[in-house]
Amino acid sequence: MKKKIAILGSTGSIGRSTIDILKKDKKSFDLVLISTNNNYKEILNQVREFRVRNIVIINKNSYIYLKKKLKKKKINLFNNFETFFKKINFKIDFTMSAISGLDGLKPTLNSIENSKKIAIANKESLICGWHLINKKLKIYKTKFIPIDSEHFSIWKLIENSKNDSVNKVYITASGGPFLNYPIKKFSKITPKMAIKHPNWKMGKKISVDSSTLMNKIYEIIEARNIFNLKLSQIKAIIHPKSYIHAIVTFNNGLSKFLIHDTDMKIPISNSIYEKKNMPFNNLLLDIEKLNNLNFRSVDTKRYPAYKLLKNFSNKNSLFDTILVSANDELVDLFLNKQIKFTEIIIKLNKILKLKEFIKYKHIKPFNVDEITNLNNLVRLKTRSLCII
Repeated sequence: MKKKIAILGSTGSIGRSTIDILKKDKKSFDLVLISTNNNYKEILNQVREFRVRNIVIINKNSYIYLKKKLKKKKINLFNNFETFFKKINFKIDFTMSAISGLDGLKPTLNSIENSKKIAIANKESLICGWHLINKKLKIYKTKFIPIDSEHFSIWKLIENSKNDSVNKVYITASGGPFLNYPIKKFSKITPKMAIKHPNWKMGKKISVDSSTLMNKIYEIIEARNIFNLKLSQIKAIIHPKSYIHAIVTFNNGLSKFLIHDTDMKIPISNSIYEKKNMPFNNLLLDIEKLNNLNFRSVDTKRYPAYKLLKNFSNKNSLFDTILVSANDELVDLFLNKQIKFTEIIIKLNKILKLKEFIKYKHIKPFNVDEITNLNNLVRLKTRSLCII
């Protein structure tokens, strides 16, 4: 029997990589749902390729256009996920949740109720909404797999171990484009310079986060949530080659690490097939990379974002949303040349220390609306503090 697959955010980077994997083994899969915000051209290509019968398209204008375009086709078109999930009468075998930003949280929660297994690639959901996600995973007994290369690696390294056997987890960071760039020139860094990641093909926002090391702050908080670890057990280390993605040291004196090429299809494919291997073309060990691992500690003068971790506790709270929302807004301001590169972390640090936000440190998220409302408030506050 074919596996029923859903891809939330099928036109994004992770979504397209998932599509590429399914293309190679169509006989094994039934793609029952794809979604996009407004990329109807790509969605139409995916519909033709896989004969998909259910589409969610969020943008109203794109939805209206597509409705006219598909009028004579036997395709169910939805403008939101809630309507789709109310209408289906079957469980989806595997859902890839790859919608970017906090917009992905509500669809992810809806998917958990209707999926046997869910792979989540959305950082914001795992940081801000973990308390809500974890609760639903337990209620509906849905299997969860993290897709970020670092968290997938940790998951594989500790899957047969008890949690109390883990001593420390090390998440590797490439260091981004400014690993060896003179610190005294940081104030002159432009958006064009910051989005040139040396190893990965990524979007502008996440590339800037990589250049400030904010992506590792996110990943440490994600790892705390997913694996129920203390922040003191998780560290970032610089590894320019991005060949090793995580290292776990155990209380018995042993350490393990996981390596793979900088190709997100590897964790995605392994999450879909799990026990059954999906062959990859290049399986040779890169000895040159192994001989030049070049690990180094995080230099907090170069990456002052790393010091922000001291503001956070060992449990998911609404304070995590403040971090994500303020940073997102500051990166937008930088990309639009309204603030300097060096101001991103300086201003973020000030926002995290505002009295009106500190109270959220010990408040767990109650529902999605609470997170969304706080996100809007923080973004407005951030912009008002930066734009005169």
